[in-house]
Amino acid sequence: MDSFVFAAVLFAAACHAGWNAVIKFGLDPFTTTVLIALVAGLVALPLVPVFGLPASAAWPWAFGSIILHLGYYIGLTEAYRTGDMGQVYPIARGTAPLMTAAMSAALVGEQLGAFAWAGIAVLAGGVFLMSARGGRELAHIDRRAVGFALFTAVTIAAYSIVDGIGARVSGNAHAYTAILFVGDGVVMAAYGFLRRGRAVAAAVRRHWLSGLVGGTLSLVAYGIAIWAMTVAPIAIVAALRETSVLFGAAIAVLVLKEPLRAVRVAAALMIVSGLALIRLQ
Repeated sequence: MDSFVFAAVLFAAACHAGWNAVIKFGLDPFTTTVLIALVAGLVALPLVPVFGLPASAAWPWAFGSIILHLGYYIGLTEAYRTGDMGQVYPIARGTAPLMTAAMSAALVGEQLGAFAWAGIAVLAGGVFLMSARGGRELAHIDRRAVGFALFTAVTIAAYSIVDGIGARVSGNAHAYTAILFVGDGVVMAAYGFLRRGRAVAAAVRRHWLSGLVGGTLSLVAYGIAIWAMTVAPIAIVAALRETSVLFGAAIAVLVLKEPLRAVRVAAALMIVSGLALIRLQ
């Protein structure tokens, strides 16, 4: 992975933390997530004629990814509904790198070196530590929130592999991204209408600006990651995306006023150390 791709994925991680923070503002997590997915699809729609359609071989992967993303959004919103961002976000993102690395080795045949495996392990450990003693009550971790966060991690690992393969066979990662987000928007809009009816349409009208910010950040964040997976190992890109917990922790403390503990500082140092090991690969 060259320096430009490395920096681009880190920028994508910051964007990812940003759109996750938007979920915590204004509306309930479910409605906000539907809003962001819908608006991201609308933003991606004009890109389809610009980039064209992906190769036919990529369509099954795109459809599979849309289903996995639906599971991801459901798990994420349920986790945020019952737990603090500072707890949910690290757990949801922290389990995924090791899962993705193992799956990419088994399914895609990507072989990582010792530095890469060590970096992923250290980074994942830091992400887990970041969530220590999280939740609304400091004395314990909210089990329901953690359960949904772990379910979300499984979907993250699965769609990372699916999208990495889909983008590689598409012939154009940007075309694949545009179609994926349009499909996500349609599916989430339909799901939101089934769950909440006209309340979703009313939310779009009232909070379109928040949706535009969150949707654009979501499109940029994952669009960069999908492109990066076509020029670098999927597991490495997936691991680097998890540095978003550093940005997420900063947002949780500075904006959402969640408590900062010494253990989270130690976790941040672990994540940076893991990042350095991956860079040495």
